Amino acid sequence: MEEIDLYLRKSAIVREGVEALTFQTQEERGREWAKQHGYHVRKVWRDNLSAWTDTKRPDFERALAALRRKEVPALWCYAVDRFSRNGASTVAKLLEDGARLIFYYERLDSAEPRDHERIITDAMRAKASSDLLSRRVRDTKETQRRKGIWLGAAPYGLRKDKSGKLRHDKDWCIVLRILTEAADGVSPRKIGRRLSDDRTPSPKGGDWNASTVRRIIYNPVYEGLQVVALSRDYTWPVAYRDDQGNTVGVFAEGVEPAPAALVARARRVHSGHQRGALGPRIGKASHLLTDLLRCAGCGSKMPTSGRSYVCNGHAMGKPCPAPASAMRERIEEYVYREWLVAVTSAGVDDGDPLMIAVAERWAALTAPEETEAAQDALAAVKAAEAAVERLANDRAKGLYDGAMGKHFPRLVAEAEQRLREAQERADALSGHHVDLTMFDDEELLYQAWEAADLPMRRDLLRVAIDKITVTQAARRGAPFDGDARCTIEWATPAED
Repeated sequence: MEEIDLYLRKSAIVREGVEALTFQTQEERGREWAKQHGYHVRKVWRDNLSAWTDTKRPDFERALAALRRKEVPALWCYAVDRFSRNGASTVAKLLEDGARLIFYYERLDSAEPRDHERIITDAMRAKASSDLLSRRVRDTKETQRRKGIWLGAAPYGLRKDKSGKLRHDKDWCIVLRILTEAADGVSPRKIGRRLSDDRTPSPKGGDWNASTVRRIIYNPVYEGLQVVALSRDYTWPVAYRDDQGNTVGVFAEGVEPAPAALVARARRVHSGHQRGALGPRIGKASHLLTDLLRCAGCGSKMPTSGRSYVCNGHAMGKPCPAPASAMRERIEEYVYREWLVAVTSAGVDDGDPLMIAVAERWAALTAPEETEAAQDALAAVKAAEAAVERLANDRAKGLYDGAMGKHFPRLVAEAEQRLREAQERADALSGHHVDLTMFDDEELLYQAWEAADLPMRRDLLRVAIDKITVTQAARRGAPFDGDARCTIEWATPAED
């Protein structure tokens, strides 16, 4: 018994109300035909896609490949318009190759030479109908976009009202939480883990992942804007532009989008243009060098135990080839002396990298609001520069060859204007004066140290020191030798 394959296709959204569009009905008709004509159904191919597009139909391509490789002599399809809407090109090539095509609804069989012309004609008619339908759908969607109507399913954290506008739903607070944590420097992966640990369902109902968090951070819809995809391969949607090149709001009247400053900061921090805010300290440190010391043997931190700083890994029973420990009094005195000499020797006016780092960190401690404003401004410059470069790269990739291409000059002009404004603001804030007098005078610095409480002493050390690695003593009970056992990593200026 000869074999035949069935190709079934129905629209992802069935509007016609025609029974033949269902997979079950098509397959029943195909199997009836095969039985009547002495064929055995070898394989059933299925595509559940839009009725007016022919892009990326995986089972259709596999069915044609099977025909070309002569794995099966014939292919059955319910109707010509279920088969292909690319016109005569697809069917004509198959007919030339001698493949047998059966179209049930039109009662056409390519085994009959007289049916060839009708098959090609119907294929062209199906393409014309598809083109007209596509144009009508595109025009309708374009009109709706211009009116600020959301076309698809509502994004996470939002819902559509009867007019097609977007409003907050119960998960809007999760969107704001994601943006806030991203702005604070929490990675998308960690944000996802936290949400999953809190048993907060993701948009698909399961655990969160980093890519889902990133899509929320970068989706312009949370700024209240209509969006459009530049291409299937583009990572995130971009803000839609109308015929005049203006963005279009998509939120219902009175519904506030995510704060613009929060969204901008979250994106800058995630892109690496800005450091996240330091989170609140958990607990209160009670010793001078806690969190600065590291064991050279295993890299573990060295908290206090009794009168010494000890390798935490070893203390917790983990393997360490050379667990370090040091008397608190001895190592604190050594680090203080090294710090005092290094800082006062650096020179305020010499452009020494250590003093530049000290100035940056001291400014953050003594004038946090002014320092943060300057950092925000510099980060905005970097983000604006990246935006201009990204537009050029996207244009080179052909992403603006379509309908959005006419807006490209305006997009570039807007991006360059944002860059100029960011640079002007950064220039205005860059003149903030930081008083470094005491760091240039050993006696003044000594007096400041003597007058400082423990938290201030900890801060003073950390404006100049990043980390101290401590090696194991040469022998038990040996006198502490700081030069031999301590490697101090001095602070360096923040990267531009």
